[in-house]
Amino acid sequence: MKLIKLDAIDSTNDFLKALSSQDELDNFTVITAENQTKGKGQMGAKWESESGKNLIMSVLVKDFLYDNEQVFNMSIIVSLAVIETLKALNIPDLSVKWPNDIMSYNKKIGGILIENTIKSDGRIVSVVGLGLNVNQTNFQYLPHASSLKVVCNVEFDKNSLLFLIVEKIKRNIELWETNSTAFWKEYFNTLFRKGVPMPFKNLENQNFMGIIQGVSSIGKLQILLENDSVSEFDIKEIQMLY
Repeated sequence: MKLIKLDAIDSTNDFLKALSSQDELDNFTVITAENQTKGKGQMGAKWESESGKNLIMSVLVKDFLYDNEQVFNMSIIVSLAVIETLKALNIPDLSVKWPNDIMSYNKKIGGILIENTIKSDGRIVSVVGLGLNVNQTNFQYLPHASSLKVVCNVEFDKNSLLFLIVEKIKRNIELWETNSTAFWKEYFNTLFRKGVPMPFKNLENQNFMGIIQGVSSIGKLQILLENDSVSEFDIKEIQMLY
């Protein structure tokens, strides 16, 4: 694993994407930064992090995805790698809030942003960004956020977390071909608020009740509605009101 450490950068994902377009980088090259000035979440949402306190990283993953219909597999690989790593550290009540938020209890402690590029030869190269709240304790303006330190009242080593998570990603990729069904099942079982009646809001700002049933093969959230039909929603088409 090649590791590039930066003091500050606008976005580790953007930096790694630019680097990979100019150079034949090793698989699992990692960029990490102490401070990220333009961190991104899903669909352009801003990711804010206190300098030096959290794990900010991006990993280059090649030779895993070969079909656009399979891109959500990477979300499963990475989110479960983070969950497995944190479980081993006794972080309590972990779940994945669809599609890629890492939760402890009902608070967000991490977010994943995966950006895929199709090369001229048809290969899909993924840049996997992870922001994990580690030792930050001030979330005054982020009422739904928390950190490992807040949850456990312990300081954590960011570098150790980085290596543990990357090793889990590698291992999950190695096991995927023979264990994909088990990975999907584990992802379903780890979904935040799965099977519980929940309020949602759609793009028209209309509130409705629904029950999360699972996720489709292309990553759409499946929700059982009050009329007993199941509808599928893409990222940002709905908001969970929890």
